Amino acid sequence: MKYQTRKKALILLADGTIFYGKAVGGKEGSAFGEVCFNTGMTGYQEIFTDPSYFGQLMVTTNAHIGNYGTHKDEVESEGIKIAGLICRNFSYHYSRPAADDSLESFLDQHNLLAISDVDTRALVSYIRDNGAMNAVISTEVDNIDGLKEQLAKVPDMKGLELASKVSTKAPYFFGKEDATYKVSALDIGIKKNILRNLAERDCYIKVFPYNTSFEELQAFQPDGYFLSNGPGDPEPLNEVIATTKKIIESGAPLFGICLGHQILALANGISTYKMHHGHRGINHPIMNLLTGKGEITSQNHGFAINREEAEAHPEIEITHLHLNDKTAAGIRMRNKPVFSVQYHPEASPGPHDASYLFDDFLKNIKSHKLQTA
Repeated sequence: MKYQTRKKALILLADGTIFYGKAVGGKEGSAFGEVCFNTGMTGYQEIFTDPSYFGQLMVTTNAHIGNYGTHKDEVESEGIKIAGLICRNFSYHYSRPAADDSLESFLDQHNLLAISDVDTRALVSYIRDNGAMNAVISTEVDNIDGLKEQLAKVPDMKGLELASKVSTKAPYFFGKEDATYKVSALDIGIKKNILRNLAERDCYIKVFPYNTSFEELQAFQPDGYFLSNGPGDPEPLNEVIATTKKIIESGAPLFGICLGHQILALANGISTYKMHHGHRGINHPIMNLLTGKGEITSQNHGFAINREEAEAHPEIEITHLHLNDKTAAGIRMRNKPVFSVQYHPEASPGPHDASYLFDDFLKNIKSHKLQTA
């Protein structure tokens, strides 16, 4: 086995609890962030590159990570977005013929600290009981007091604005310029597969920085607007919320996913809150209240919208419920072509359970074009 004398490592939680492991490869140092876990059996490369995970230490519950390597096309953004990786068994060798690199090499290229040989079942159980919290992973196992001091200075996820850290710095285009429909997408942490899904439906997308004004979005003369997924607390995103209000007032079609779902709620005066430990995995059950059908979904969020406020809102209808805890997983406006979901239809764990949401967005666009022609 590679790295027979790997360095000892630890996970120090904000409440002082410690779990031990070993550093992956030869990398040393420390990484800070909010510790969370994902229950997916596959898709680790997509998880690591998902902007929604920016600033988080990822615990993978699947026992083996790295066994199918990496592939250059299986990324959701430019580079790794998680702050660090925690796993049980790290596979230095991979067996998938289609892979073009090992996970170890992929992590090294992006300078990411990872630790393995951790009792991840115990760690995940602890997070489920005590909630997601800040933590540090480190090879400085003899510097507990120093790590505690550094960890105490890391800001809590509640109230933390992170969209600006992952959003594009300048507008860019995606899809075919001669496509039938045009979409202005606000990037608050957008995933590449969302853009692929829109492009496959004959859309030409212009992706804008998170703080773009409505007037700039409108100047593209889009047929519809899109609010992306993303990391952090939605409440500090005042500019995005204000822009969303103007999109709604315009009467144009609007579709939001994940953080975009929370922004849409806030734009309608519905509050959000930090969840105990969030939803992160590819097997979350959702009930579509409009059709009565169930969906297996991919989820990645630590915040949720206030269901009671959504139910009491005269202009809002809850369209989807998470069956595990009955949180609101989808809403739509009653008199406008505006809707959103908390989960990730582009991740396709079903694999096609939620793809209709992109089709619904296109139906709204086509209908609106006919009405305004």
